[in-house]
Amino acid sequence: MSSVGINNRWLLPESIADVLPSEARRLEELRRALLDHFHIHGYELVMPPLLEYVESLLTGAGHDLDLCTFKLVDQLSGRTMGLRTDITPQVARIDAHLLNREGVTRLCYAGSVLRTRPTGFHATREPLQVGAEIYGYAGIEADLEIAELLVSTLRLVQPGVVYLDLCHAGLLEALLGEVLLAADVKALLYDALAAKDMSALQALLGSFSVPLKIALLSLPTLYGSVSEVLSAARRVLPDQVRVREALAQMEQMALMTDQLGVRLTLDLADIRGHYHYHTGMMFSAYVDGVPNAIARGGRYDKIGQAFGRARPATGFSLDLREIGALTAPSLSEPIIYAPWGQDRSLIEKIAHLRATGEVVVQLLPGQQQDNTSARHRTLELKKGVWVITS
Repeated sequence: MSSVGINNRWLLPESIADVLPSEARRLEELRRALLDHFHIHGYELVMPPLLEYVESLLTGAGHDLDLCTFKLVDQLSGRTMGLRTDITPQVARIDAHLLNREGVTRLCYAGSVLRTRPTGFHATREPLQVGAEIYGYAGIEADLEIAELLVSTLRLVQPGVVYLDLCHAGLLEALLGEVLLAADVKALLYDALAAKDMSALQALLGSFSVPLKIALLSLPTLYGSVSEVLSAARRVLPDQVRVREALAQMEQMALMTDQLGVRLTLDLADIRGHYHYHTGMMFSAYVDGVPNAIARGGRYDKIGQAFGRARPATGFSLDLREIGALTAPSLSEPIIYAPWGQDRSLIEKIAHLRATGEVVVQLLPGQQQDNTSARHRTLELKKGVWVITS
């Protein structure tokens, strides 16, 4: 083997990175805090597997989820397996097939997902996805609960202003009506609307009817304050039942979320969501200092249909690494260094200190304690008693 190959063994694939001690501790503390926050709100923790057969993993999901999924062959069965790129479809499977409850179910999760491509220039291909979901309730009250939980979760991390951007996935479906689009064309339409790329929209809408083209071209202009956007939308969009219903739901949600103390806006073109499985009310959350949405959520009522139960569902998810960057770095633990020895009183003292939450490192024979930190202390025997000295 060449020396070049040997020297490069430590390199990781592009957009994949190790998490070093200080950041790892910060992320783990944050993960625990978020899951505890979900727990006191009645959300039960589930842990889906990292990989499944692709038929189950991708069932009911969009074409873009398939493109983002790493695939491999199972050596036991010979079937194709996939590494999850989104945990929500897995939770939907658990609700529909394993729990099979009749009433409302609240579930939460935290785990790594893998993607074939990063979602941005500095994004990782291994996000730590954390989320909470409600199954079995179709009313807007569930959407409000999810929005409230998201806002309170973000405020655990950063007590500043939270910006909530509302939209509705059903709006585009209502406008398209009976128009059938290929999956790749529909994906391009979603992306062009979200990016407000008018030239790309013009190219995609070349064969559409004039009224439909006017309506779709107006969507990227309909963003801003709730009252202004709703007023403009009711003037320029077709007066159709499903369009009116979508606008009415957004108006009701805006009135209900006003109590959360967030900066609320509407963006009727931002209907991309997570892998295009959303069916109704959607929202994106932003905080100061982060250019992109820090969390996304909304309603996805049809996601469990492929598993035999098309239960109403709504929820949100975020990347723990992204929100972890908003928190202050963890301080190094104040360490107590203890000498090596098998003396019973020393062993009992170390056990007692660790039981009270102290970090105690028993130095191995010949090992020198690390004096680079000003916060270290030493366990010493003085007059027959083990005492801590600074």
